[in-house]
Amino acid sequence: MPIINDSMTDPNKILPMTYLWAREHYKAGVANNWTPEEVSMQKDVEQWKSTTVLSETERRLILWNLGFFSTAESLTANNIVLAIYRHVTNPECRQYMLRQAYEEAIHTDTFIYCCDTLGLNPDEIYNMYKTIPSIKDKDDFVVDLTKSIFDPNFETKTTEDLRKFLHDLVGYYVIMEGIFFYAGFAMMLALKRQNKMIGIGEQFEYIMRDESLHLAYGCDLINTIRTENPEVWSKEFQDELVVLIKQSVELEKKYALDACPQGILGINAQQFIDYVEYIADRRLERIGLPKQYHTENPFPWMSQSVDLSKEKNFFETRVTEYQTSGNLSWE
Repeated sequence: MPIINDSMTDPNKILPMTYLWAREHYKAGVANNWTPEEVSMQKDVEQWKSTTVLSETERRLILWNLGFFSTAESLTANNIVLAIYRHVTNPECRQYMLRQAYEEAIHTDTFIYCCDTLGLNPDEIYNMYKTIPSIKDKDDFVVDLTKSIFDPNFETKTTEDLRKFLHDLVGYYVIMEGIFFYAGFAMMLALKRQNKMIGIGEQFEYIMRDESLHLAYGCDLINTIRTENPEVWSKEFQDELVVLIKQSVELEKKYALDACPQGILGINAQQFIDYVEYIADRRLERIGLPKQYHTENPFPWMSQSVDLSKEKNFFETRVTEYQTSGNLSWE
């Protein structure tokens, strides 16, 4: 039975399953279950109030990333609930998307928790998608890419319709969650490596783990649709997607330079740009498109930062990493 447009599928009947990879993504998401309140931010508050611990560049970097992610998470949740879910008729895929929607709600709650705990101005943080040009450009780019599936009359019946749907899935899963989030992840985890804002850093680690699963599911969804409908995957369409992804890379590079123009301790701005190129090649390969940059990974420690197999002293933290599994690739 096809993954979309299956009028014979009973969405209430999940067994027997057709796409076991969707079930595996669901189980991995459950294994990584967390809530922001489990992460202590006492040291973060002390560092934020201190006049000597954080530089002005670091403070700005933190605010910008909170500003971008706070609205981006809502945007991604709306895509799942209001658009994608309607067209994917397979029940185990729908089960995963419900899990993903829950995780996006947790991410949104994380930024509420950070703002409340640090005493930040919510109007400043939540309006950055309007006031910071490089954040606005990224959000506008994704909104424009995914507008087709928000049309209540949109269907995925014809080859051209399927191309529009795949185009929007690439915009949402590959570009938004797979590229636009990752310079911010690298910045926040680089601070954590310096023992700065560790609580926020831990929360970003958990978000990155969730988003890596979202990306994996999205790529599996894209690859399954194109396998079941090979006529949509024309050379012209592939070239169109490559152009879109290259455009998104330029927007993420601009954001990286704007958010951290001088770099931070031990990392220069060019390394953030190199990292964006590196992950873009990974995303392209994941959906069967050719690499464009051939850039080395400047941050091999990013994989180590989100290794699910590590354990923490239960008496030193309430984060339940002992529940998680270590068989996922996070980049």
